[in-house]
Amino acid sequence: MKHVRLYQNTLLNIGEELTLDDYASHHLIKVLRFPQGQNVTLFNGDGFNYTAKVLQVKKSCVVELLNKEENPSESKLNLTLAQGVAKGEKMDFLIQKAVELGVNKIIPILSERCVVKLSGDKLVKRTKHWQKIVISACEQSGRSVIPEMVSPIGLDEFLQQPSVNGFVLHHRSEQTLLDMAVANKATILIGPEGGLSEVEIAQATQVGYQSLLLGSRVLRTETASLAAIANMQLLWGS
Repeated sequence: MKHVRLYQNTLLNIGEELTLDDYASHHLIKVLRFPQGQNVTLFNGDGFNYTAKVLQVKKSCVVELLNKEENPSESKLNLTLAQGVAKGEKMDFLIQKAVELGVNKIIPILSERCVVKLSGDKLVKRTKHWQKIVISACEQSGRSVIPEMVSPIGLDEFLQQPSVNGFVLHHRSEQTLLDMAVANKATILIGPEGGLSEVEIAQATQVGYQSLLLGSRVLRTETASLAAIANMQLLWGS
């Protein structure tokens, strides 16, 4: 039987029975046809895994919470990804993989070369969609802490926020991660398709961001983001 992990946005108390939300109930009953009497793992973002026994699989799924244990899957590196909003499914892919790689916070950035235009209801709808991707990626990757998914903001507004150990990717930089001091907290700023403009990179460096080179090749935004996260986790995190 496949090991199943499900997110529940509620308090989880050992010894109590819980009716799973509509999405989780549908997934267990209709998609997985999960048998009564088997165990699933629940999490709610507090850093613990909760073992629960399935008591009922009818219209909704009822479970009994048996025990909990701390989940050690979080990296010692607290990493924020400030990502220029990419087109279509690229952004979905980026968010999913960034969560799998252990980022703690994702800030979509609306910069000069962003093709995607978000405002009003469309912005709210897209942010909710990305939040669902974050939760799904946590279920898949075994994380029990939910990374913060921020609503998209403009680059100027983002650069006004205080940053600790900030980096901006720049293919003309001469500094690599091997030149940087080991850190337990970092923010990495990456442009959309076409990258950040020279003016935007200058704005970032003026407020303290260090320019960072990933290699001698020019990378697509989705490749650059994931390569940067993976390298930072390898050198400074888990």
